[in-house]
Amino acid sequence: MQKHPQISGGNTFTITAKTILGLEEVLASEIRNAGGTEIEILHRGVQFKGTQEILYICNYTCRTALRFLKPMWEFRASSDTELYRECLKLPWEEVMDMDKTFAIDGVVNNSGITHSMYAALKTKDAIADAFRAKYGKRPSVDTENPDIRFNVHITRDHCTISLDSSGPSLHLRGYKIALGNAPVSEVLASGLIMLSGWDREKTFVDPMCGSGTILTEAAMIANNIPAGFYREEFAFEKWNDFDPALWKSVKEKYKPPEEYTFNRIVGGDLSPLAMRSTRKNVGNAGLQKVISLHPTDFEKLKRPAGDVHMIINPPYGERIKTDDIISLYKMIGNTLKQNYQNSEAWIIGGDLRAMKFIGLRPSKKIRIFNGPIECRFMKFELYEGSRKGKEDTT
Repeated sequence: MQKHPQISGGNTFTITAKTILGLEEVLASEIRNAGGTEIEILHRGVQFKGTQEILYICNYTCRTALRFLKPMWEFRASSDTELYRECLKLPWEEVMDMDKTFAIDGVVNNSGITHSMYAALKTKDAIADAFRAKYGKRPSVDTENPDIRFNVHITRDHCTISLDSSGPSLHLRGYKIALGNAPVSEVLASGLIMLSGWDREKTFVDPMCGSGTILTEAAMIANNIPAGFYREEFAFEKWNDFDPALWKSVKEKYKPPEEYTFNRIVGGDLSPLAMRSTRKNVGNAGLQKVISLHPTDFEKLKRPAGDVHMIINPPYGERIKTDDIISLYKMIGNTLKQNYQNSEAWIIGGDLRAMKFIGLRPSKKIRIFNGPIECRFMKFELYEGSRKGKEDTT
């Protein structure tokens, strides 16, 4: 994994990163490379220490993060009354001005406060009342595009209020303008590529590319394009302590090359809708010259010359219905055996019963979630003849 250049020092503080279940270790590695220290793996997240520069770097470069939170205050809150009372005491004016809009996300686990939206509502009321008591008026709420977004997290009776430095989820890279059926998240797509250990030496192939997310993320990784390169803004740009010069220097440090040269990326899909969506998204990202697209079935997709590294995200039989999902998985297995000897294929599947019909023994299995669907990400090492990888069910 590429090491990130260091910029400068600064005061360190705690940062909490959120991610998809199954990608915590991958994100921790990204954060470490970005300069984060004292890294601790959490459930669906990573906590670490970093400076303002590192917070900017992580938002801009980390491909497997959904958002980065800066914890501000912690206190005990076992009821909605206690939550309101403690929030009323906090110095909200230190992190937001009267003329800025705000919104609150709530997360509640095993608490006397039983609903996340209610926790957010009580916090909103406390902020409004605190400003009105001090200044005679209250700031406005904007749930769609607020200047400041707070995160209220309550586990049992412990409450943490954080500033959300990212804004809209970081999976919203900014390049995707056309959606196919059941598109894979950009964060999950990058996570799969990293988990698969693609070394950029082999040609990357996605034969069921859908709207092109896995292909686009692979091209961004291969050509050193930051994850946040296409985004218009991040929430930290509206913070009171935002440093424009520092942010400019971060973007300059991670500026992608003028010309994208890694072009051994191949995608295919039988669906005309999927191909149209992929072409729009790839074109919007400026990657049409490095991704080769073929409107064809996997069985008919011509194998690229040389070594191949493949990731397949076939229909699960959940959001996408197939007439015969078992036949589909049998076809995948047969095509791999016949056309892709001496290659490596990774398949993510949510229908574990159907995946058995691939007819190949996986050498590795990784548990991961695609939205609410529990999946297995399986590695198949393909050799000439009948040799199959020894099964590893870890």
